[in-house]
Amino acid sequence: MKVGLIYTSTTPELIELVEEETRKVLGSQVEMVSYQDPSILAEARERGYVTSKAAARLIDMYMEAVNAGVDAIINLCSSVGEVADAAQDIAKYIGVPIVRVDEEMCREAVRQGKRIAVMATLPTTLEPTKNTIKRVAREMGKQVELVDALIDGAFGLNQDEFTACMLNKAAKIEKEVDVILFAQGSMAYCENVIFEAYGKPVVSSPRFGAVALKNALIAKGLLK
Repeated sequence: MKVGLIYTSTTPELIELVEEETRKVLGSQVEMVSYQDPSILAEARERGYVTSKAAARLIDMYMEAVNAGVDAIINLCSSVGEVADAAQDIAKYIGVPIVRVDEEMCREAVRQGKRIAVMATLPTTLEPTKNTIKRVAREMGKQVELVDALIDGAFGLNQDEFTACMLNKAAKIEKEVDVILFAQGSMAYCENVIFEAYGKPVVSSPRFGAVALKNALIAKGLLK
């Protein structure tokens, strides 16, 4: 069994968290093949949206994984999640599901409460994640209120500095919300820190993405 991991951000934290959760959920029998193109996220940050050329490069990575014989693909960047959404029809046709790392996380946030804080370091991640939360809330028949928690300038900080920024931002919004959602998978190592500091439910994407990947493989009959 082989899965394709599609990265547009190559921070060590993200790669470590994703591989750890995937191995935990799928076991030692899974072969993980990574595809990386950080220029996609860099271009989206510079332009403020996912350009057609960046989307094309992302789709090229999907197809490269398909040609390598993967059984399923997981898209690991929320900033380009809507490209993964757009690719769903072709994914169904070729029989290689493309799973978003963040979609089930967004559903869990909607299950947990009405007022959801969306924490991100990049505006290009904040807006697509909010769109996904609104979509899944609509599908679930629920209304939500979203609170922006953009930590501008925190992208790329070391773990101690980043955790301090996360705690500082969470302190400003935690009384306004029922649940805190991390829009970027690389933030996941702060999950327990924020929960212990404020006692609010906190959701981050790597663990939910790994389970969604497993469910896609179950649906194909490759796992029980």
